[in-house]
Amino acid sequence: MASDIVLQTQLDGLPAPHRGKVRDVYDLGDTLLIVATDRISAFDVVMPNGVPDKGKVLTRISLFWFDLLKDVVPNHLITADVQAMPPAVRRHAALLEGRSMYVKKVKIFPVECVVRGYLAGSGWKDYQKTGAVCGHALPPGLRESDRLPQPLFTPSTKAAVGHDENIDFDGVSRLIGAQAAASLRDLSLAVYTKAADYARTRGILLADTKFEFGAAPDGRILLADEVLTPDSSRFWPADGYAPGRSQPSYDKQYVRDYLETLDWNKQPPGPVLPDAVIARTAETYREAYRRLTGKAW
Repeated sequence: MASDIVLQTQLDGLPAPHRGKVRDVYDLGDTLLIVATDRISAFDVVMPNGVPDKGKVLTRISLFWFDLLKDVVPNHLITADVQAMPPAVRRHAALLEGRSMYVKKVKIFPVECVVRGYLAGSGWKDYQKTGAVCGHALPPGLRESDRLPQPLFTPSTKAAVGHDENIDFDGVSRLIGAQAAASLRDLSLAVYTKAADYARTRGILLADTKFEFGAAPDGRILLADEVLTPDSSRFWPADGYAPGRSQPSYDKQYVRDYLETLDWNKQPPGPVLPDAVIARTAETYREAYRRLTGKAW
């Protein structure tokens, strides 16, 4: 199993990639090659071993959503067919097939566009302390995991290292201008609404998610990076939904739960994950794909 895991790439004939927590990104001039590896992070630390198929699952889910949402917002995808990519990329087809996207280069807005439809995670902690979520006042008496009266746009700054910082809408306006801020808010809410409505038909609740948008050379705003994957979103099975507690989710919760049992300070390097934790996490990602798309893995 471990022999099929891709932890990093270094493709001959291409420039050295920029490495994020999961993706290796190759700058090809006006375009980018985005390669989703099988790396997994928790508490902002990348673990030393990866999860089989994770990069391929993330890529397939993003492609599914890009297609479903194309009438709401255009996106940066050119092709995910390696044979349609430039010759210098095609020669690496065996490694790249199923885990890569060839995309337009856009100027990414320095804002994580977070949308919350349910009271969970840091939003729940914020509400308990202040009665609000990121400055949005909410009715008293809400429980953990309650559905919010309406989806909330709760943006944050994009931190190169460590945790993102929540900011209000005025803060976004100061960063990128009022018109762009309004566009990102409206697009984020529109994308969330369509995605959440679709997911509900598949027996999944989209509790919250984050989007990245970029400005194309022609000025259009494009949906970029990954979209609505288990890494960027909180998906809950609808059939077990019960407000008043945390919910099981299609993500890396098995990894986080295991790490919480260790005497580890949540600083690099991360501990090696046991095979059982890796296997359960891999199956959770595959099940998210099956449930969302209705397709076999």
